[in-house]
Amino acid sequence: MADLNEEIYIRASKLVGLFRSAGLTVGFAESLTGGLISASVVNVAGASAVFKGSVVSYTNAVKENVLKVPSEIIDSYTEVSDECAVAMAEGAASVLGVDIAVSVTGIAGPTGELPGKPIGTVYLGYCCPGSNMSGSFRLNFDGDRDTIRSCTVVAALDQAISLVKDGKG
Repeated sequence: MADLNEEIYIRASKLVGLFRSAGLTVGFAESLTGGLISASVVNVAGASAVFKGSVVSYTNAVKENVLKVPSEIIDSYTEVSDECAVAMAEGAASVLGVDIAVSVTGIAGPTGELPGKPIGTVYLGYCCPGSNMSGSFRLNFDGDRDTIRSCTVVAALDQAISLVKDGKG
């Protein structure tokens, strides 16, 4: 886990520097990570220049009431889905007023499997309001709860970095 924590810090530092250079802001909507992505960013000096905030939406009620994820999405696709991840990112972008929002929702375990969605299933969503672009993708991680959550943090930071490098912000 020490190597993974170092990787998280390296990526968070890169994110802060890159967003600062680009003059962009970032925010997150976190479910299974429970604030770990945000914590990784605020561990970096200078984060306040780029990080506006986060919504920890661990329950469906918060997803629906704060991030405005339509209940029909959760009812039809579950909270662990591409559709929910996109809606979470779009909600975070709106609520936080950021240039780039990244969301994560998934199953860290050790329980909670859904049909076709085993432990380690994660959906990562993103929204770039300035370029009118949103999307999501599925990831699958192996390991215990802590490893799955840490791998999700790395993936979320990497996605935010990629969006800036690709000029989407």
